[in-house]
Amino acid sequence: MTLARPMALLAELTHRCPLRCPYCSNPMNLTRKHDELPGVAWRRLLDEAVDLGVLHVHFSGGEPAARADLEELVAHAADIGLYTNLITSGIGLGESRVARLGSAGLDHVQLSFQDAELRNADRIAGLEGCFVRKLRVAERFRQLGVALTVNVVVHRQNLAHLEDIIELALNLGADRLEVAHAQYHGWALENRAALMPNADQLASAVDIVAMARVRLKGKMEIDHVVPDYHAERPKPCMGGWGRRFIAVTPAGKVLPCHAAESLPGLQFETIGHRPLADIWRNSDAFQRFRGTAWMRTPCRGCANRKVDWGGCRCQAFALTGNANNADPVCSLSPYNAEIRARADCESKAPPPAFRYRREVFMARKPD
Repeated sequence: MTLARPMALLAELTHRCPLRCPYCSNPMNLTRKHDELPGVAWRRLLDEAVDLGVLHVHFSGGEPAARADLEELVAHAADIGLYTNLITSGIGLGESRVARLGSAGLDHVQLSFQDAELRNADRIAGLEGCFVRKLRVAERFRQLGVALTVNVVVHRQNLAHLEDIIELALNLGADRLEVAHAQYHGWALENRAALMPNADQLASAVDIVAMARVRLKGKMEIDHVVPDYHAERPKPCMGGWGRRFIAVTPAGKVLPCHAAESLPGLQFETIGHRPLADIWRNSDAFQRFRGTAWMRTPCRGCANRKVDWGGCRCQAFALTGNANNADPVCSLSPYNAEIRARADCESKAPPPAFRYRREVFMARKPD
């Protein structure tokens, strides 16, 4: 198999975050501030990423604004020719800091909202007042001319407001809206029963997005990521395990996807111990599920094996106990009927209360 260059780097600068979203897919055990990769190591990593062929860097977290050196990292990435994208809750981004990010060369921002309705948005985020603060941050970035995407994770407790969410993004001047159904990893898996939509909600969402795309063509792009549990075929994991994407954790571990640490038996290399190019091309973890040689039946004989690449390995492990199994959301998987029945049962029962992370990892105060 000819190995292509990675297109994108997800730089998870920190796990610190002022929000407690119950759909968060970060690990259950979060990296502490004193264990975070220092700025000099991140800059060296960005240099290596460019040499490897990476074109885009996505600064994420947690809340990346919790890092005091965020502007310096954005500036360095811009200086070496990377397209820079900030994935943020907006909390911790005051007027002067937004201006500094613009001056540093930030190309694009993805700003998360939890709903279009103030009280429900704050409830889901677990932080009172965050909705209004996000509105101000969106306006500041638009005034600077930074491209804006509004990100909304949708689920059974906000899907009724999908039309209002679309109008919110339009009124904020967003170039793009990402409507992404919850992916069940980390805290989202713990809260699955509280988040799982039913088939009617999903069908309605598909129709609403389809009509909005026609109405808003040329004004705002809408991406719609449908929930795995209601799909016939799995999505390719980050374009295929170890094919186009690199994630680096706050502690400097290099992963094929942001949830890969949930898989047992894999040893992930840490930045500084081995060149990034060598990790990408030769490390055992990146080789483990790359391509099709690892596949079992039914994946091995499937016509889609080089389209979906077997689906999500982390989901296969979480739901079947074995990362080598077919992604159970695939209709060809022997586990599919059980998963669909579980999703159907959870979506029809009254939603339980959210389980929030008890500890809040605070971001910096806005300045």
